[in-house]
Amino acid sequence: MKANILTNEELLKAWQGHRNLTRKVIEKFPENELFNYSIGGMRSFADMVKELLSIAVPGLQGIVNDSTEGYNHTLPYTTKATLLQAWDEATPQINELFMQISEARFKEDFNLFGEYKFPIIENILYFIDNEIHHRAQGYVYLRSLNIEPPFFWER
Repeated sequence: MKANILTNEELLKAWQGHRNLTRKVIEKFPENELFNYSIGGMRSFADMVKELLSIAVPGLQGIVNDSTEGYNHTLPYTTKATLLQAWDEATPQINELFMQISEARFKEDFNLFGEYKFPIIENILYFIDNEIHHRAQGYVYLRSLNIEPPFFWER
């Protein structure tokens, strides 16, 4: 019998730890800089967060409902408060949807958003990796603004 490295619950806990840290990064940004600051032609951190929001819950909904509908990056959040509210509303939805995916399905190929055909576990790991990547960009922005980011281990 082959043992899993992580249970579904442990993987979800790790993801939610990353989400908690990303929320702390959002909170650190001054309102204007959250939506308007960029370096080297990169998007604002708010736009990156909107991307994360447009992927996590809709992606899990697609997996759970076996739907390959495309995603929408043009979310209407224009204030820090509404962005944080959307982040907080996504948290229990992620928990509920994630736990509807059986361990057996993790190895199934799934055409996420009708564009990314990989095993479900790889799609979920992409959600997490993409968040870490964009959070790191947020850290760079905060440091360039002379704002101390949260410690990366404070999940």
